[in-house]
Amino acid sequence: MLTAIDRFGVDPRKLMLELTESATFATVEETYAKMRTLKARGIGFSIDDFGSGYSSLSYLKNMPLDQLKLDRSFVSDVLTNPNDAAIVQTIIALGQSLHLDVIAEGVETEAQRTFLDLHGCHSYQGFLFGRPAPADKLLLMAERDSARKRD
Repeated sequence: MLTAIDRFGVDPRKLMLELTESATFATVEETYAKMRTLKARGIGFSIDDFGSGYSSLSYLKNMPLDQLKLDRSFVSDVLTNPNDAAIVQTIIALGQSLHLDVIAEGVETEAQRTFLDLHGCHSYQGFLFGRPAPADKLLLMAERDSARKRD
């Protein structure tokens, strides 16, 4: 990866590698060493689907993370299930305490977004903001959005 970054002149500070708990924690010490090397070059790290696997607080303590991605399974029922609401609030507070960005996955309604916002999560992914589409269509939508902002 570092060879490709150097070869193509990529700004590593613009890269965020998403790690799943199962992939990340297979060989912990080797993973930490590789992460520290990449982090030293400016690459960021995010734990994807946080809370849905066998999360360990020791991983959060030892890994050079920048971001937690709150799993959609908690977000989907955050308004109707008090347990999911408590878990979401706890993960947001944990992320803030560790100075990590928290991104909520699977946001599909304005009410979910409002709940998350009120509890300190201000970054979201989900169908509320758009559906998956081919790259050329997404590029066209981004160009239109950019043109609207200039006008």
